[in-house]
Amino acid sequence: MNKAFLILLLTFSTAVVFGQKNKPNVTDKTKPFVLGLIDEIQSKVLAEKRTLNIYLPEGYKQNDTTKYPVIYLLDGAADEDFIHIVGLVQFNSFEWVNQVPKSIVVGIATVDRKRDFTFPTSIERDKKSYPTAGHSDKFISFIEQELEPYIQSKYRTNTNKTIIGQSLGGLLASEILLKKPTLFNQYIIISPSLWWDNGSLLTQDAEIKESTFNQPTNVYIAVGKEGLTPTEIPRVMEVDANVLAEKIKGFKNKNVKVFFDFLPQENHATIMHQAVSNSFKFLYQAVKKE
Repeated sequence: MNKAFLILLLTFSTAVVFGQKNKPNVTDKTKPFVLGLIDEIQSKVLAEKRTLNIYLPEGYKQNDTTKYPVIYLLDGAADEDFIHIVGLVQFNSFEWVNQVPKSIVVGIATVDRKRDFTFPTSIERDKKSYPTAGHSDKFISFIEQELEPYIQSKYRTNTNKTIIGQSLGGLLASEILLKKPTLFNQYIIISPSLWWDNGSLLTQDAEIKESTFNQPTNVYIAVGKEGLTPTEIPRVMEVDANVLAEKIKGFKNKNVKVFFDFLPQENHATIMHQAVSNSFKFLYQAVKKE
C-alpha cells in the first residue's frame, strides 16, 4: 500500500511540475490596457482635490483643430460608472453606428454623494441619517467655476455639454436643470431621487420656463419599475420622474425638448446602462441621419 501511494505521489508531482514548466509565460508579452487618463483638480470651492477620469475619443490630438463634445458623468470613478458608460460612448461613435459624435467623457469620481448631490432638507430624520448632506450648491459652483473652465482650457472641447446622473446624481442633474440650466445643453437624468426633502424640487421655480431662455436644451428622463421611496411619507419613484417630465413640458418652451422613458424591466440597480444607451437614440437622432 505504501509503495502504491509513493508511486502515485511521484506521478502526480511530476505531472504538476511538467504542467508548470509548460505553462505559457505571458508576463513578458503583456502590457497595460489603457482606457483613459486620470486627472486631478484642486478645488478651492470644495477645499479638496477631486479625481477625474478622462476618456479621449479615437483620433484625438491635442495639437489638432478638431473640437469635441464633453459628457460629464457623475459617479464617474473606475469602480462606479465610468468604464461601462465609456463603452457605450465608444460603441455609439463607431463610424458604422454613427449614433453619437466622438466625445470626451469626464468621469467625476465620488467623494461624498450625500454631501455633493443634495440640497438642504427640512426632514429631521434625513438630517440625522445623512449628517453631511445638503451642500449641492457648493458642488454646482465647483462645476461652474472650476471644473468646466478647467476641462475647456486643457482639452479640445466644443460648446456641447452633457451631464449624466442617476439616483442622487439624477437629483443633482435635475437641480442644475431647474436652477442653472445653461451649465449643460443636454441632461440625462436617470431614476432621480426626487423624494429628497419630500419632493420639494418638483415645486421649484425654473429659469427654463421663461420665454427669455433661448438655449436649445434636450432633457432625457428615465425611470424603471422602482416602487416606493425610502421616506416616511411614501412616494413612488415612477410617479415623481413623470411629474418632473410633465413639469418641464408644461413650460412650453420651444427651446427645451423632453423625452420620458419608462423601462419596466429595469429597477434602481439595473437601469443605468440601458437608460444611457436609450438616451443616445433620443438625444442624437440628427447625428444618426447624417
